[in-house]
Amino acid sequence: MKTALVTGAGRGIGLATTRAFVTAGWRVLALDKDLSRFDATGPIEQVRYDLTGLEGIPSLVKSLGEIDTLVNNAGVLYCDPYDAIPEAHKREILAVNLEAPAALIAALAPAMIARKDGRIVNVGSVAAFTGHPDLWYGITKAGLLNLTKSWASQLGRHGVLVNAVAPGPTRTDMYDQLPESRKEMVSRSVYSGRAAQPAEVAAVIIWLGTVSPEYLNGTTIDCNNGSYPR
Repeated sequence: MKTALVTGAGRGIGLATTRAFVTAGWRVLALDKDLSRFDATGPIEQVRYDLTGLEGIPSLVKSLGEIDTLVNNAGVLYCDPYDAIPEAHKREILAVNLEAPAALIAALAPAMIARKDGRIVNVGSVAAFTGHPDLWYGITKAGLLNLTKSWASQLGRHGVLVNAVAPGPTRTDMYDQLPESRKEMVSRSVYSGRAAQPAEVAAVIIWLGTVSPEYLNGTTIDCNNGSYPR
């Protein structure tokens, strides 16, 4: 039985992705700092960890055993005014959205290289392509997509696939915290007039993390229903 490590697994896209891996016959290490609402069942080990603890990530990875697929899904967003962003919010966003994924990949890469096998899926956002109202969220998501290409260029020759998915607006707690004006803007920006369901994004993640062709590497798949700036 193969094993996937899914970060931000306590709710939303991460929880839906956990369920999708279990349905596909995988074991899942479900990582989140808050698993109080976690309700998936199956061959799952809950891992409580706050990804702002960057220095502890190498030891964490060593303790988890062999991991076939890493899904860097955990993310933080604050709806702060662009000219009044608390330093603590900026630091948390940078750590969770960008630095932790980089640290997890770096920690897992040696074992994947040795096996000449492994998959990494980074969960970006349509925010990476826009001038996003939440400055550091957009900045970190854009950085995560570049991180995807950079790691793919290093690991691809060793049989390791590193790809990303860039969801559009998705019905998660992060979406629910948006002001109504932002939600109305979202509805106007997509073809269907609605936000995605987490399971719809998870379906793309599970494909990249399990059976997508080996020649698909270093790329980002948009899952945004046309929500590009116009």
